[in-house]
Amino acid sequence: MMAFYSGYVDLKYRPKPTDMVCSFTLKPAAGVSVEEAAGAVAGESSVGTWTDVSTSSPRIRAMGAKVFSIKGRWIEVAYPQELFENGNMAQIFSSVAGNIFGMKVIDSLRLEDIKWPAKIRNSFPGPAFGIKGIRKMLRIPKRPLCGTIIKPKLGLREKEHAKVAYDAWRGGLDMVKDDENLTSQPFNHFDKRIKETLRLRDRAEKETGERKIYMPNVTAEYNEMLKRAKFVKRCGGEYVMVDILTVGWSALQALRNENLGLVIHAHRAMHAALTRNKEHGISMLALADAARLCGVDQLHIGTAVGKMEGPKEEVVMIGEEIEERLVRPKGHRLAENWGRIKPVFAVCSGGLHPGLVPQLVKMLGNDIIVQAGGGVHGHPLGTAKGAAAMRQAIDAAMSGIPPREYAKTHKELRLAIEKWGAL
Repeated sequence: MMAFYSGYVDLKYRPKPTDMVCSFTLKPAAGVSVEEAAGAVAGESSVGTWTDVSTSSPRIRAMGAKVFSIKGRWIEVAYPQELFENGNMAQIFSSVAGNIFGMKVIDSLRLEDIKWPAKIRNSFPGPAFGIKGIRKMLRIPKRPLCGTIIKPKLGLREKEHAKVAYDAWRGGLDMVKDDENLTSQPFNHFDKRIKETLRLRDRAEKETGERKIYMPNVTAEYNEMLKRAKFVKRCGGEYVMVDILTVGWSALQALRNENLGLVIHAHRAMHAALTRNKEHGISMLALADAARLCGVDQLHIGTAVGKMEGPKEEVVMIGEEIEERLVRPKGHRLAENWGRIKPVFAVCSGGLHPGLVPQLVKMLGNDIIVQAGGGVHGHPLGTAKGAAAMRQAIDAAMSGIPPREYAKTHKELRLAIEKWGAL
């Protein structure tokens, strides 16, 4: 083994409760053993470098990360918590997911999971509302929430956008959100859109007697993002949506730390650039944990049954059940008991339609948000009837009635199933 990385593998080491434990899968470069590559990952992501240096000392070397488990290509690395700055997600990812991905001794590397020690975990604020707070706000104690995304993604003018939202609300949906690439364009100015859409939200609430939510996309340069979030608040909005990976961890943390009293809906746009390659990058599991700590209240997790890539195994691990091979005990991933850190609503989105609802509820339980775009607006009778079909599918699932059976007495659901089918 390369001498300068040999001290970072200790298969007899047992992690301390204060250690941060990261799980990786790796493929060594030709001529390099898994143990050598693992030592390089641990060293380079902690206190080591490619050669011995005169500035090191026994005290510094003792702070080095330790590879304590190697099972095939799956390795586990323990990091002393003093390597990390509390409350600084950017620094943490610069360490455990930074230079190591470009090292010559590895062909591929994937950060699979992180086990957060209590001190580091508690240095972050976590969600302001979480599942219980959102359910209280909407006065919906048990059933899955349902929502839609305005479609088409781009091109609608402010009043057209608001009318689509209104139709979705009056049809029975709880939530409407902007898509990830709608911010403030010439055809749809942010301020005008917010005012008009919230005006029709108020109208929908009066007509239906239900709480309705609009999630405007405030993604922008941080100062502009904050300005937009404050504008939403002044206009009576209760939510903002943020493309958390494109704005970055620091901007997300700063927005949460403003304590504006707004629910933060996290869109994961760009995640597949990091997560899709199952041999190289960062898993959605690790990103989900970080987003929760930074303070999002809702997070897209994929569907496993819709259009977006994301294997059932990973979706279920994020939203509900964790495999034994992972560091954590089994439990609800986004709602795992982290003390004062509130649980996060899992948002299922991407190619959904009413016929898929029973399978989602079966896989993930009731603490989910079923969010469909084309599966609402593509209904043969339009948005309002598509919203009604989605709400009917949820009611059927809550009653334990198969969707095709429920559709016999509910025209909107029947037409949706005739178009898209049902599981």
